[in-house]
Formats: sequence, C-alpha cells, structure tokens
Amino acid sequence: MPAAVDPDTATLTSLLTALPSSAHGVESVDRLMVWLPDHTGEYVVVLGPNLPIEEAVTLCERLRVSRPTISVVLVRHTLETHDLTAAMKAGARDVVTYDDHTALTGAVRRAHELYVALRGPTGALHTGKIVTVFSPKGGVGKTTMAVNLALALTDRGARRVCLVDLDLAFGDVAITLQLFPTHSIEQAVGSEDTLDEQMLTGLLTRHHDSLMVLAAPSHPDVHERITSALVQRVLRTLQESFDYVVVDTAPAFDEQTLAALDETDECVIVATLDVPTLKNVKVALETLEMLNVAQGHRHLLLNRADDAVGIGPDKVETILGMKVVTQIATAMDIAASTNAGNPIVSGSPGHPSSVALRRLATLLAGEPAAPDQPVLDASPGSEKPDKAERSSRRFKIRR
Repeated sequence: MPAAVDPDTATLTSLLTALPSSAHGVESVDRLMVWLPDHTGEYVVVLGPNLPIEEAVTLCERLRVSRPTISVVLVRHTLETHDLTAAMKAGARDVVTYDDHTALTGAVRRAHELYVALRGPTGALHTGKIVTVFSPKGGVGKTTMAVNLALALTDRGARRVCLVDLDLAFGDVAITLQLFPTHSIEQAVGSEDTLDEQMLTGLLTRHHDSLMVLAAPSHPDVHERITSALVQRVLRTLQESFDYVVVDTAPAFDEQTLAALDETDECVIVATLDVPTLKNVKVALETLEMLNVAQGHRHLLLNRADDAVGIGPDKVETILGMKVVTQIATAMDIAASTNAGNPIVSGSPGHPSSVALRRLATLLAGEPAAPDQPVLDASPGSEKPDKAERSSRRFKIRR
C-alpha cells in the first residue's frame, strides 16, 4: 500500500485523496522509518511538498540501497531544475507537482507495476492482529477505552490500525471521534461471499490521527441483518490490510460478538469497581474460558479505578482469578476530551491515562504478557476447538 509523508495535516489529507484508498499517511520521515520495517509489501513512498528537499533526497538515497523495491515519488509545489536533478540522482522514480493529482496517481500506478515485476503479483502475505475490547456490562467506558487504545496502537502513524464498531444497535465510535461517516458496515450486508479489500476499504472513514474506522449502522434495526459470517469475513479481510484491527463489541454475547471473539488474537476485558459489574465479568470470563477464546491473551483493564469505593485491584484479582494489567483512574479530563471529540490519548498524550493506555498498546504489540489464571480448570494439553465445536458451544450459551 502507498505511504505518504508530509508535516502539514491538510496537505497530507489532500495527497491521500489522489492515492489508493488503502494509502497510509504519516507526518515525518522518522515515523515512516518506524513504519517500513513491519511492512515488507510497501511499494511506494510519496514525499509531500512541505518536506525539505534535503530530507527528501537523503531518504531517496537511503531507500535506494536498503529497500530497492520501494519507489519514491517526490511532490513539489513547483518543479525547480535543481530539485528535479537532485531527486533523480538520489533515486526518485517520479517528481510531480502538488496540484497535478492525475500525475501523482499515474506515478503510483507505475510504481505498483514495477513492484509486481520485481516481487511477483502476490508479494508477502500480511496478517494483522485482531484486538477485541469487551465487557458484559454497559456503562463501564468500553467504547472510550477502545477508541483510545486504537489511537495508542497507531503510534502516531507508525502502525496501520482500523477500529470496528460492532455494537451494531447503539455504537458510539463515530460520534466519540466526531466523525460523520457516509458508509458503515450496513453496506456490506449480503456480501459474505464476495466482500474483498477494495469494497471494504470504500466503507471506511478516515480519522486524522492515522486511524480508519468502520462505523456501526445508523439505525438499530440493521443489527439483525448483519450475520456472524459477514463479521468473520470483514475481520479477516481487514487483517490483510491493517497491522491491528480493534473491535468494540456490544455488551452481550450476541451472535456478532461471538463471531468476533472467535477471530480474536488479544482480548481486553473492561471492568469497573462495583459488585454488579464484577459479577458479570466473572461470568463472562467463565464463558470465554469455556469457548477457549484468546486463552493466555486476555487483559483485564480496570476503568475508574479509585480506592475510595472500597474494592481494590488486589480484591478484584482474587474475585476474578485474573491479573489486572491496566488501571485507569476516574478523571474529568477523560470525559471532557471525549465530549470534545478529541480522545485523551491524542489531546493529552502526557496524561496518566494516556500513558497507561500506551503501555497496554505496547503490551499488545508484542511485549511478553503475564498469563492470566483461568477461571475454569483446563485439561492439560487441550487444543483450541474447531469452528463446529465452538458453534455448538455458542448454541448452548444462547439457550
């Protein structure tokens, strides 16, 4: 997929409109160099007009030696002979003007043709991680945590992240980010067997913090038309394009949530320090254990974790038989940032809650996690059940 670099947000957004819908934008060469090692299938880098020519030339020379399959397209406000000569000597494939989107689109197409000729039509298969944020009880701040976690996982553009709103009846991801999507998962209904990357990409909404969003339907009656097979197809297709797919689920074990949990690599369970929630979470953990969902990859996040309520993290761990990985204290700043459409991780990166969520993102990105203690005893050497067995177990849960 193409990557574009420009320090000006408005310019970067404009460049992305001329690129394939899967294109990714970053604000600096430093963020690009963090991005590239994890994306072996990258075939073109577009350097925006606000990037200094010296920095652009240095990057061209570096990529020519280290990643020869990546083409560099340099975009300038005007074509100066000195800039053109320096860029071509450094190894740039094309130099185009900022106002000529047709030329930019053509340059990117030629870069892809060259990549296919060098690497073959398939290239390297990319498979991202699916991170499901779940709570069996509403009102615990699950969506706020999912949104901020997704933003933390982008690492300011170093990773490509998609946030999927699977609270299909009353999803709030779009409004939390102050997005007004023209498409949602509703437009994929009936495409269980035909949905592909190109079609799905057209249903996504771009957030300015390098995050893509698949919104929930605008009307709750659509919920029943979205099948578990469609959810599975959506998540598996997104996995091929994104490093992380963060799923915000409904607070229930409905068919769509169970389908998402089946595909989950990492499961973040959100709880608050009140007895009804902890009771529900304990039952939910027993259900996840029975279904063998993300065993050894479940992470307990305590939201509004205040000592004054009389239940501390130690007691929670005893009740649930699971280690608390992250604690988020009650803070008016979180509510204020959410209401302003500027989530705390983006608006106040130094806030303690932002730091805690970035630590969780780092853990999910690959650092060793302490395995949680299973709520139910699992027999030694037990294997993950196949799809048919899981479907049978789900039927028993619904009953």
